[in-house]
Amino acid sequence: MIPIRPTSFGPRFPISRRDFLLQEGLGFGAIALGSLLARDGLADGTAPSNPLSARPAAVEPPATSVIFLFMAGGPSQVETFDPKPELNRLQGNPVPASFGKVQTQRVDEKSLLLGSRRTFRPCGESGLVMSDLFPHLAGCADDLSVVRSIHADSIVHSAALYQMNTGRILMGHPSIGAWATYGLGSESDNLPSYIVMLDPDGTLVGGPPCWGAGFFPPIYQGTLFRPEAPPILNLKPSKGRTLDRQQRNLQLLRELNRINRRPVDMVLETRAATYELAFRMQRHAPEAVDLSRETDETRKLYGIGRPETEEFGRRCLLARRLVERGVRFVQLYSGGGPGNMTWDGHSDIEENHQRMAGQVDAPIAGLLKDLKRRGMLDRTLIVWGGEFGRTPMSQGKTGRDHSPFGFSMWLAGAGLKGGRMVGATDEIGLRAVEQPYHVRDLHATILDRLGLDHDALTHRHNGREERLTDIGGRVISELL
Repeated sequence: MIPIRPTSFGPRFPISRRDFLLQEGLGFGAIALGSLLARDGLADGTAPSNPLSARPAAVEPPATSVIFLFMAGGPSQVETFDPKPELNRLQGNPVPASFGKVQTQRVDEKSLLLGSRRTFRPCGESGLVMSDLFPHLAGCADDLSVVRSIHADSIVHSAALYQMNTGRILMGHPSIGAWATYGLGSESDNLPSYIVMLDPDGTLVGGPPCWGAGFFPPIYQGTLFRPEAPPILNLKPSKGRTLDRQQRNLQLLRELNRINRRPVDMVLETRAATYELAFRMQRHAPEAVDLSRETDETRKLYGIGRPETEEFGRRCLLARRLVERGVRFVQLYSGGGPGNMTWDGHSDIEENHQRMAGQVDAPIAGLLKDLKRRGMLDRTLIVWGGEFGRTPMSQGKTGRDHSPFGFSMWLAGAGLKGGRMVGATDEIGLRAVEQPYHVRDLHATILDRLGLDHDALTHRHNGREERLTDIGGRVISELL
């Protein structure tokens, strides 16, 4: 028995330990429940709702996270996943008249055709065809579904980057990571739902609109991460500003917001949620990027320790650690800065693609293998590709110009059956001619894998119900 002393309000009777734990335990439970309800915006109005609270998908989703491996600059389809023997046969000749007129930035149908020097072979039990640029990825062929007939609308990097990221060729629209977070919220209380890791060689041509929130509240925009600690610049508290002091400041803000709260104030709620998330990240983000917790075997699997793969390998391993901790959408860029620092092989496609593929091949294969052995690949969608492809005509003697008319991308995980090749370009790899799929269709498929209907996922802006896929889009059913 636990003795209870008398009080001025009258005698108190002793209670058993069991009764004490029962009564007090319910009280602690109520406190915890109140905190969880407030976090998810389900309280009785005394606390601001959290715009990042997790929300159920329209249907049971195969995937809960996406890792988009973005090959900035535009990898060539005829050097990677789309072999064209006829192109090699016609090398040095103008484009046959039967293919019609074509105009890109610097070449046209009068330019001479350039064959590919790559060797293609069937890989895996499925016989999926890929080039010798990816010797490590070839071991994962049975997990990949290659779409050879993607097409887009712009021959200019910035506009094409906006379209591949936001569905439109003009800036100012929410990126696909923002749409995923808007539709599903965040599964992590301590990390951003949408994280972007740029190539250290330089920022992207299109800049922040590629991962921005557009007309959404800014809470949905991508957060830039670095692969080393601290992962986010200016995250560490300034000198003399302790975590305890910051916590008291946040508590004061909560109380002031509760007193002065207006019926619907998304700006206020977004700002409050951002402050809260930044505070929690100060403790949890450094742990998420601590790769020293990984085994030597795992780091070697990602190519960490080899000069050419060290940097991209660290980002791929970090991507796995982030989705493991509930991050919804992670985007990794290969290629940064101007021209030849990306997959933009205008002058020498061979030198460019061998160098760029050499940086990413082993890390991407390591990511797929690591996710698979941890049982995470089925609930993670991997997307690979750039903003467009390259022309079959040569630019100069050994380069290729931009081509949005037909190019290759692949997807893996998320319940997709691998080892598939969907669609086709014509005999020289110029245009998508069989089962052509627009960027909108790719976006519809990504949302579908997350359990979201691209037709139903809308946001009212300027009197119009906006969608990621605008007035088009269809799921690539051959992948399912």
